[in-house]
Amino acid sequence: MSRRGAPVIGITAALSPAQRHSNGDRREASHFLPHRYCRAVENAGAVALIVPAMKSNAALRRLCDLVDGLLISGGDFDIDPSYYGEKPIAGLGMIKQERTEFELDLAIGALKRDLPVLGLCGGEQAINVALGGTLYQDIPSQLPHAGNHQQSHKKEIGGHRITVHQRTRLREILRRHRVEVNTTHHQAVKQIGKGLIVNATAEDGLIEGIESERHSFVIGVQWHPEVLALRYEHQRRIFSAFTAACRLRR
Repeated sequence: MSRRGAPVIGITAALSPAQRHSNGDRREASHFLPHRYCRAVENAGAVALIVPAMKSNAALRRLCDLVDGLLISGGDFDIDPSYYGEKPIAGLGMIKQERTEFELDLAIGALKRDLPVLGLCGGEQAINVALGGTLYQDIPSQLPHAGNHQQSHKKEIGGHRITVHQRTRLREILRRHRVEVNTTHHQAVKQIGKGLIVNATAEDGLIEGIESERHSFVIGVQWHPEVLALRYEHQRRIFSAFTAACRLRR
C-alpha cells in the first residue's frame, strides 16, 4: 500500500567523541548535522530525518523500512582503507570507525532494497566503497599533478569546474556540460564499484561524480550542492530529482 504525504529522507549524522574537559567534567558523545543538509531536503519538498549511528542490524533494517530515501552526508574524516583492501599510507587522515561502519552497512542495506540514495562528498566515497570500489587515500601524495581540491574558503561559490558526462542521469538533472563546484576533499574515487559509472570529472581527470546503472536512483557527487543550492537553481535540481525518486517509493 502506498503512503501519502511528503517523502521521508534519512540523513546520516556525524558523531563527536566523548571528551574530558580540563576541569575533569566529561562530555558524552554527541550526534550533529549541519542544518544545510536538512534545509536542502526540506526545500525540495521532503521531510528530513536525522539518522544517528547505530550498530544493531535489526535497527538498520527497520530504518530502511521507515524512510523513502537515504542521503549520506559528508564529514571531515577518511574511510579506513581496509574496507577496500588497502593498507594506510602516510597521507591518510583521521578515521572515524563507528560512523564509517554504520554508513557502509546502511548504504548496503539501502542499495539491496533499491532505495534512492544520494551521497555528498564523503557520502559519494561511501557509496563507491559499499559497491566494491576503491579510493585515492591522499590526492596530493598519490596524484601530485592534480589540482587543489581542498578549497573550503570557496564553499559558498565554488572553486573549480567539472565536466558533466553526456548520457548520464546527472547530466539530465543539471542540464549543463560544465559546472562550477565547491570541493573540500583530499580523497577521491579511484576504481569505481560494481554497477557504477562516472558521471562527472574535474579538469585534472579526478572523478567528481558517480551513479548506478543497476538501481532506480543512486548518485554520488564529490562536492557540496547543499551549500550551492542557495545560490544556483541547477544545484537545487539535484535535490528535486532525488526527492522525486523518493516520492515514487511511497
